[in-house]
Amino acid sequence: MAKVHPCIPSSSSSWSTQRETYTIWMKSLVLNSNGYTVYDSNGEVVFRIDNYDSKCRSEVYLMDLRGNIVCTILRKKLSRFGLWDCYNDKDSRIPWFKVEKAFGFFNNDSVYDILVGTNKAQNISSSNHRMEGSVHNLEFKIFDGEGQIMAVMQRKLSSSGVALGEDVLFVTIEPHVDHIFVMALAAILGLIRRKM
Repeated sequence: MAKVHPCIPSSSSSWSTQRETYTIWMKSLVLNSNGYTVYDSNGEVVFRIDNYDSKCRSEVYLMDLRGNIVCTILRKKLSRFGLWDCYNDKDSRIPWFKVEKAFGFFNNDSVYDILVGTNKAQNISSSNHRMEGSVHNLEFKIFDGEGQIMAVMQRKLSSSGVALGEDVLFVTIEPHVDHIFVMALAAILGLIRRKM
């Protein structure tokens, strides 16, 4: 059984100087609710989303283990093609970053543009990022504005190479990348796939 009592996360900040790995289980620890739970490499719960209303997928809250909201994800209601605004300050009216479906003649259904730095109060310079992969398999790579891989999400495999299920993901985050940013993007993918 996972530890759900408060403990000190493996990292006190939301980024690291080393490559980090996480396991995402697209289930909530709360009975009869939707969401996801994120475990660090030590098996400790570090992030979670508990969505008590399956019809309420337009506003979800990414929380740390203690239940503190670290990111609010809002789906724009009038956007037919998928647009999400993400806030990491509950009082902010300006999004930290936005995610929208990329369009073009050669783009497939699984390319999303990410505009980071829409909130000038953040310590992140404004830039475009991109998510590419498979929405069906929940396997994605996140690229920065220069085309460098920031994070990779893929189905988790057992030590013998067997997939643990379509709702269990393995996430590798490169050094100096905000973990909350990546976990918010993973949540958006879950919302796109209607897993939460």
